[in-house]
Amino acid sequence: MLGSALPATHFNFSMKLKPQYWNVDVGRVNATSSIKTMPRIRRNSKTFSSFHFGPHALFIFKPKPSSLPRLLSSFSCCCSSGGGDGASDSNSQLSSSVDTKEIKNSSSTFGDSYVALFVRMLGLDNDPLDREQAIVALWKYSLGGKKCIDAIMQFSGCINLTINLLKSESSATCEAAAGLLRSISSINSYRDSVAESGAIEEITGLLSQSSLTAEVKEQSICTLWNLSVDEKLRLKIANSDILPLLIKSLEDEDINVKEAAGGVLANLALSRSNHNIMVEAGVIPKLANYVGYFLQAKLLKTDVEGSKVIRKEARNALIELAKDEYYRILIIEEGLVPVPMIGSAAYKSFRPGLYSWPSLPDGTEIERTSQGPSRYGANELLLGLNVSEKNVDIEEAKMNAVVGRAKQQFLARIGAIELEDERKPQSDLPTGQRVTLLPLMDGVARLVLILGLEDEAAISRAAESIADASINEHIRVSFKEAGAIKLLVGLLDHNNDAVRLAATCALERLSVSHGVCQIIEAEGVIDPLVNTLKHSDISESLMEKTLNILGRIINPSKELKSKFYDGLVNGSRKGFDASTGSGTTAEIPSSETNTSYMKEVLDSVFISRLVDILKASCPSLQRKAASVLEFVTIIDPSMDTIISADVESGLDAIFQQKVLEDLESDVEAQQPEKYALEIEEAGLTISAASRLLTKLLDSKQFSQTIDSSHFTELLRRILKSDIPLHYKDWVASCLVKLSSLSGSNIDYENPINMEVTLYETIPRLIEQMKSSFSPEAQESAVVELNRIIYEGVVDSTRAIASEGGIFPLVKLIEEGTERAVEAGLAILYNLSMHSENHSAIIAAGAVPVLRRIVLSERPQWTRALRLLRNLPI
Repeated sequence: MLGSALPATHFNFSMKLKPQYWNVDVGRVNATSSIKTMPRIRRNSKTFSSFHFGPHALFIFKPKPSSLPRLLSSFSCCCSSGGGDGASDSNSQLSSSVDTKEIKNSSSTFGDSYVALFVRMLGLDNDPLDREQAIVALWKYSLGGKKCIDAIMQFSGCINLTINLLKSESSATCEAAAGLLRSISSINSYRDSVAESGAIEEITGLLSQSSLTAEVKEQSICTLWNLSVDEKLRLKIANSDILPLLIKSLEDEDINVKEAAGGVLANLALSRSNHNIMVEAGVIPKLANYVGYFLQAKLLKTDVEGSKVIRKEARNALIELAKDEYYRILIIEEGLVPVPMIGSAAYKSFRPGLYSWPSLPDGTEIERTSQGPSRYGANELLLGLNVSEKNVDIEEAKMNAVVGRAKQQFLARIGAIELEDERKPQSDLPTGQRVTLLPLMDGVARLVLILGLEDEAAISRAAESIADASINEHIRVSFKEAGAIKLLVGLLDHNNDAVRLAATCALERLSVSHGVCQIIEAEGVIDPLVNTLKHSDISESLMEKTLNILGRIINPSKELKSKFYDGLVNGSRKGFDASTGSGTTAEIPSSETNTSYMKEVLDSVFISRLVDILKASCPSLQRKAASVLEFVTIIDPSMDTIISADVESGLDAIFQQKVLEDLESDVEAQQPEKYALEIEEAGLTISAASRLLTKLLDSKQFSQTIDSSHFTELLRRILKSDIPLHYKDWVASCLVKLSSLSGSNIDYENPINMEVTLYETIPRLIEQMKSSFSPEAQESAVVELNRIIYEGVVDSTRAIASEGGIFPLVKLIEEGTERAVEAGLAILYNLSMHSENHSAIIAAGAVPVLRRIVLSERPQWTRALRLLRNLPI
């Protein structure tokens, strides 16, 4: 029995044990596979509640001080010779007095007996220094591999005592305790035991201490790294207390602490349920710094390998976050672009001129200084990189395009592109979905390079990435300068549907920029877009994107914008660069801007296709088609082609929206959110169709053939519907125009004009009183309301009350100008003639306001007094 083999005498560890410590991490892989070296130690404090040991814990064992060196030497030898997987010699710093022969003859059973001894020495009734030496010895023993850890885990209370030692005032004790937990948590079967014993909570408290040493931080965070491999434990780790500590650790001076923190965050990002709390904690900007070039260069000066590990873990975390569309935008805003990994084999189809001299993306050649060819384009690479020198007079966007293109083409030429990423692929994603993150300059150049390859899947993914990345003016201009526009326009005629859709999506996002839209138009995009719409079998998504681009190009307001955004330079027009405030270099002749696409858009097949979209498509597509047809009426004032295409039937379909037919149903009560969205969509579509009809009514041929009474009835019904007020403006204008063409008198006795007043004018004026911050605007609204009432519009007072006009009227009487007060009192007096309005007038607080006017004898006091007499007070 071990107790009888050694004298039970108290001892004190006087020797320092500093063997070569080993890291046992699973990181993002298997728990038992990774072991590497790293030494350290620290002190902390306090005690823990008692617990039960295993069957061996029947007495307290206290060896003599003289037996300690021999005991530790034998134990260390057992650690090295009898350990499990990955074990190695760890006794290089032991005392020279150790009997080597005896150590070599030590058995694993002898080592396991020492485990029982040192576990007992962790007891709370032992001396703190004894406990420290015991936990250090157990930590070193655990580094021998899984068999050693299994031997320690035979004692059920060992984890609890180890966690208690995290409160110690000794750095060495804390480091060893955290190190032992790290070793135990590297084994899959023991992670739950570590977590259930409260290790996560204790480590959170430990990391909150400001005076913590780097060694303790490293071991503690590495324990969390191991635990975060388990998906169910990630939710427990990703809480509001520990995330800020991990993010702060990314800025720690010790490279190992940074690496461990990045590893934990990368694992936490694997669970989508953690994404929201991680983003709210501010993790994206911190991680993005480690992937960007500037901080990378700074880190490489100190620790090349460490920097690579941090960047890898930071990138892994960001790639997981980028799977969410909103978080992807935040990552792109930090200057990183998601780029699809297509495999280095796909770049073999890249065929640049082997000795072609570099030029700007718009084709401008750089002056030659050397005539000799260079292998793999190295000469061109150096020249491309040199363009960033300060003595080169070139815009930043063009400079970045040249540098990025030179680097990416050089990598493609030598076959080194994507090699590093392919060595460690993202195992959880299929090959066709893997992505990487690159700084903006390189990411833009890489995506444009992929567009010129032969792999259809790669081209499609690159175009989709361009669409996703085009979130602001700066990035859109970057793609333009990199030469993406010409390639994307060329892909619109591709025979692969997926490629055509992806290219259209990219152009649709890029065309948001006014300057980039001009370049898209100059590349001849109208013809392929029109040809696309002529096909009746295209998808709704492709149809919608195509109509969006067409609408932006032939929008008549574009010419008005150009007067503000563009200036004449040498007789040519320059596209506006919103990111710099300056014009682009692509020249667009002003004389051709309006007429270059007339032939394509006036094609009868194209017009008929747009009318078909009006008849049978969803409201969104109907609205876009109506807008394009409206622009066509401006290009062709005769409107013969549109009229001959039976546009009347298309308008009839739009004005009979299904949601308007369901107004009497209980859809609004059952699904109010869905109903509100449908009403909003219907309002947008009807407003666009009303504008188109108003334009068409300028044609004498159309106005004589249209069924005026039918469309008048449809528009009157829409005017009374629940569509938002601001969409009724064009409906009201179209109604008035129809009425005037039919020969009706423009007066309030006309039913149409009366309905326009009740359902559009009065609600709009009341809204103006409520929402306007201008006293003049409020005054004009209340004066106009008063005029409508005095001109005798039937039910005008009822409409004012039903639209909630009483409360803003009382407020205006209290705070408005003298003229507004006078008009407001007149309206309120007319409303008071109907007893059903009395309660609302009193509830609005009119009585005290009116009394103040009377008592102060303001000019309107007599009218206020008459109003008070009408109220039941």
